[in-house]
Amino acid sequence: MGIIIIIVGISMFAVGLVMFYSIEIGQNDPGLRLVKNIGTFVGLSGMGVTLAGILLHIINKNESQLKENYDV
Repeated sequence: MGIIIIIVGISMFAVGLVMFYSIEIGQNDPGLRLVKNIGTFVGLSGMGVTLAGILLHIINKNESQLKENYDV
């Protein structure tokens, strides 16, 4: 499950970068500024989703069971 969330987060980050950098800085059109702001939000959210996926993957790793030997 963590890997899927990581992939979704990376794709969100990439889409946010495209939306942000496809619009020039000095635009006065409110529609283009909205797209740029949405790109910022999606990119930052993508970073958070990626981090959450990495943490879920680390937490849910199957650790090997400890074999305790009580023979003396």
